[in-house]
Amino acid sequence: MEPRRVVITGMGAVSPFGQGSEIFYDSLEKGRSGIIRHPDLESMEGVRSMVAGKVKNIDPMVIPRKFRRSMSDMSVYSVLACQEALSMGGIFPENYSNENMGIVLGSTINSIDTFVNFFNDYFVNKNMENMRSTTFFKLMNHSCAFNVSQVLGLKGRVIAPSAACSTGCQAVGIGYEMIAFGKQDYMLCGGADEYHPFTTMSFDLINAASTGYNASPSKTPRPFDHDRDGIVCSEGCGILLLETLESAKERGAEILSEVIGFASTSNPENIANPSVESLIECMKKALSDANISPHDVDYVNAHATGTIQGDIEESRAIYEVFGANVPVSSLKGHIGHTMAASGSLELIASIHMIKRKEVIPTLNLENIDDLCKIVNLVKSLETRDIKCVLKNNFALGGVNSCLIIRSCEHD
Repeated sequence: MEPRRVVITGMGAVSPFGQGSEIFYDSLEKGRSGIIRHPDLESMEGVRSMVAGKVKNIDPMVIPRKFRRSMSDMSVYSVLACQEALSMGGIFPENYSNENMGIVLGSTINSIDTFVNFFNDYFVNKNMENMRSTTFFKLMNHSCAFNVSQVLGLKGRVIAPSAACSTGCQAVGIGYEMIAFGKQDYMLCGGADEYHPFTTMSFDLINAASTGYNASPSKTPRPFDHDRDGIVCSEGCGILLLETLESAKERGAEILSEVIGFASTSNPENIANPSVESLIECMKKALSDANISPHDVDYVNAHATGTIQGDIEESRAIYEVFGANVPVSSLKGHIGHTMAASGSLELIASIHMIKRKEVIPTLNLENIDDLCKIVNLVKSLETRDIKCVLKNNFALGGVNSCLIIRSCEHD
């Protein structure tokens, strides 16, 4: 069959700036930082990084208690973001009362806080008295996806990918392919993660966490900057509502963007450090899938997390594919690394950039690393008529994902 055209008609975001995709983007546009000094990190001996991004200003109580009982924070973020995406897209229960709407929503791990409490009861207290019957539902790897499905009454496919930093981008790509090839008509797609000090500790152990800006949290992370010193772990959820172009036109829905290409590849050479060749290959495959050339891309939204090697390797890969002129920026300077949510949240921002005809710069990019200067790194808000965006996400374990969106042209 001829692949169906797939468009985005709704978006939902929960981020360190609060609840809502408009609040999220407005904060990016104003150059705000969502990074704070986290008190829980100060109580742990040996931890050098004290900074993190934390979600604020949300209201979990809008979710009925019977559902909340089986939810950790990341599931709450997921439900709120999905509800926003559906509302924006004008999709109501009667639109998905059968099996035509599914969900692809993943996380990096699952609720570490729930794990800690559970194993504390098991190993330390050796007592089941405080264990709740709903605890296991918070621990399951597909917790976010099935909780959304339960709350919204979805009857279609429930898929929960887990590919670390590539999860959100990969989820949108999977949803795109399922609709394009007729497996579902509507898909809610994205990633979610909740913050726990353990995440920062894990990156600190491999010398990848930012440690030099504990006294000035808003100054880190610093993607592509000469003085960058690592990742700042964060949390949130980004959701995109995908459907066919035909159904969006029939409903009279506002079409925010069209998904035109996706690729996901692996790099078996190194579990932690990216390979320039594998990043190049992934971007080229996405371009091939979209049936466009590098010259058709108006902006690259980089994965760049603020690590020394990662930012250099991605710069080299972007240069090899696109040359020196295409605008490039990373949003990690504003919100930190939201892990599984990063790809989908940054796609939401990219859609806003297309709509508002501008490019959000990399926050904290003051002195560009000489080895990153080979690409056109955006340092201040630029007015640009961008129509086509390539989004990069590269994960620990060698999982690469690239997605291409563009403004939708149709009859």
